[in-house]
Amino acid sequence: MNIIIIGAGKTGATLAEDLCGEGHNVTVLDTDQERLSQIGDEYDVLCMVGDGLNNADLSEAGIEDADVFIAVTGSDEQNLLSCLFAGKNPRCATIARVRNPMFLKENAFIRDRIGLSMIINPEYAAASEIARLLRFPSAIEINTFAKGRLEQLTFRIPEGSVLDGKNLTYVRTKIEKNLLVCSVERGGEFFIPSGHFELRTGDKVSIVIEPRVAQRFFRHIGIDTHKVPTAMIVGGGMMTHYLAEQLLNHGVGVKIIESDRARCEELSEKFPSAIVINGDATDKKLLLEEGVKETGAFVAISGIDEENILLSLFVKEVSGAKTVTKVNRIAFDSVIAKLDLDSVVYPRSITAEYILQFVRAKQNAVGSNVENLYKLIEDKVEALEFKIREDAPLIGVPLSEMKLKDNVLICGISRARRIIIPGGGDTIRAGDSVIVVTSHKHLNDVSDILA
Repeated sequence: MNIIIIGAGKTGATLAEDLCGEGHNVTVLDTDQERLSQIGDEYDVLCMVGDGLNNADLSEAGIEDADVFIAVTGSDEQNLLSCLFAGKNPRCATIARVRNPMFLKENAFIRDRIGLSMIINPEYAAASEIARLLRFPSAIEINTFAKGRLEQLTFRIPEGSVLDGKNLTYVRTKIEKNLLVCSVERGGEFFIPSGHFELRTGDKVSIVIEPRVAQRFFRHIGIDTHKVPTAMIVGGGMMTHYLAEQLLNHGVGVKIIESDRARCEELSEKFPSAIVINGDATDKKLLLEEGVKETGAFVAISGIDEENILLSLFVKEVSGAKTVTKVNRIAFDSVIAKLDLDSVVYPRSITAEYILQFVRAKQNAVGSNVENLYKLIEDKVEALEFKIREDAPLIGVPLSEMKLKDNVLICGISRARRIIIPGGGDTIRAGDSVIVVTSHKHLNDVSDILA
């Protein structure tokens, strides 16, 4: 497909990389020549100096032939107006990044009036992901499928766990039948395991499970499932605004540390039940005085990646708190993965996942559409949710007889309001939502999993 990206910042560069990697014709438009040069040097995309609010520039970028138009500049208003101008091509889907909380409440109205296909708010999406993690702090990562009725949870097997040395068949027959282990990361290697695969202490394990069953399973294996009672948040930006609102609504005590006094006053006025501290979070004495050793969770989401990482590492040393660390700029994912951090959130990657999901669903599909897409294990594995249409070639075939590609696992089926953790005798029906985990990239249709 022909895709135009307006904005060559961090998110624009991530999108250019991902969409180019999926074989699309990508054009990036920005007024900053230096940013464009960096993207053009790294990826096989067309880079143009221009403005998304200029009709001549849009025409030169190929708006008349574009299939998808994505506006991710630093200005909400420019993103919305650019999409409005791009609407002169009625066949082109338009996506705008919008961050202002004022616009969030008017999403549906704005989308309908401007004719947008999607509005994405990366700070809100990241805050929602963090809030889910703090409601289930033993999880490293939580992704939702089937409108929240099914979850993919990632956790690390602790010392002395009943899972150590057990194969997956034993786990499903003796511990919990209503789950499926979909991937395991061990010592830098990843596996999409069979029933004979044996788990070990220290493995990072991803399971697909219903939320109500997850509580029972984790209690059985001795892992705490209670939400955190309190959270200390470093940074007072937009993500903190969204996160504090969600945590306070769920009864979590919130303490915010922010260096900008004016911003502290804004947050205090908006959230009177939160404690807002005007101070420097890199001051170890301040953190200790404010109770970092006693807090249930420590969330480092300031605008400086290095500060977030170092603060989380410090808190891991002095406290048993669940740590969540925002990283938005540093590109050394493999190095960060080796650090002793609990959960790391990448807002630009969350944005890219939402948009990739939309783009794949827009492509011609034989029997399904991509409903959800998540990247796991440093982008080596993808978890996808497909909506099955009546002409899908997999319908009615028992899973045990289905000829699948290697490293493909069908790990969940949502049928009406029923959740099925599939076995070999189960079949797929039209209307089902099917969750697939695979190391194969760029799957656009459920039929792509067939050998």
